Amino acid sequence: MSGFEIGIYTFADIGPDPFTGHRVSAKQRLDDIIKAAKLADEAGLDVFGVGEHHRLDYAVSSPAVVLAAIARETNQIKLTSATSVLSTLDPVRLFEDFATLDLLSNGRAEILAGRGAFIESFPLFGYSTNDYDELFTEHMELLLQLNQQDTVTWSGKYRSSLKDAEISPRPLEQLPLWIGVGGTPESAIRAGKFGVGMALAILGGDPNRFKPLVDLYRQAGIEAGHSPQSLKVGVTGHTYIAETTQQAKDEFYPYYSNYWHYVNRQRGFATRMSKADFEQMASPETALFVGSPEQIVEKVLHQHELFGHTRFLAQVDIGGLPFEKVAKNIELLATKVVPQIQKVLL
Repeated sequence: MSGFEIGIYTFADIGPDPFTGHRVSAKQRLDDIIKAAKLADEAGLDVFGVGEHHRLDYAVSSPAVVLAAIARETNQIKLTSATSVLSTLDPVRLFEDFATLDLLSNGRAEILAGRGAFIESFPLFGYSTNDYDELFTEHMELLLQLNQQDTVTWSGKYRSSLKDAEISPRPLEQLPLWIGVGGTPESAIRAGKFGVGMALAILGGDPNRFKPLVDLYRQAGIEAGHSPQSLKVGVTGHTYIAETTQQAKDEFYPYYSNYWHYVNRQRGFATRMSKADFEQMASPETALFVGSPEQIVEKVLHQHELFGHTRFLAQVDIGGLPFEKVAKNIELLATKVVPQIQKVLL
């Protein structure tokens, strides 16, 4: 879709089925992710993203490896991380992995970098959470230089220096780079200063509260000398689509409640999401993309009026959802949502 892209992404969580308690294996989860990517590609969606975690309840620690497998099974769809935890990754290794993916996929690779919602990678790779922000900024600065230059000379605080280092292989063209932003003004300003795309993680609530972040991002980018055209905004969010909004809410609630209960338990909270809370979260005025195709279209277009964004990525496989429901969501997104948005935005 020229000018506005729609796709899906996964964090590869291995949550228990809310009805049976059964968990799929990591192998089955990866097999299902590859099948979902193939379906999305065949359906004509624009982007497929895979996130990074380092926990036994998630199946993907290396998005580049999984995306390389997907690259050989797909033809057109763009392949992005969602996100790469840049604070604890070596930027050289990250860049070279995605440059390799770019060659394998004939120029379809992108990097969406973030600081990460979980912190397990910090002790795993020998970093301190006290350096959370400084690490990300330094690594992002190096990643930008790696993307622009074949041979790099660089020095910083947290990584060994580089002197005339050859960075190989080179992608077909410079890799599109994005920064994931959860809701802080500092993150939005940082993305603007770097001149990369900003992907907003909007998981619920009133979408209007994110408008100031978009304004700060564009203002910071222009003040840093970047062209307005290069300052792209994307929106990501939890999504479930059914033929009617009531059907979508009825079917999704057990899985969504299950997902948040499991996530919150890992963070030390035991509260469960009530049906009333879910109904409020899924109301027409909120940013949770649950409903009929028409409801999803209305929410995407409303947010487009607010943000002027050029990309929407839906997370359609959380909370132990079985693959057949994920496949149905991909079908409805491609056949019922995309055409209606095309009519308005093209």
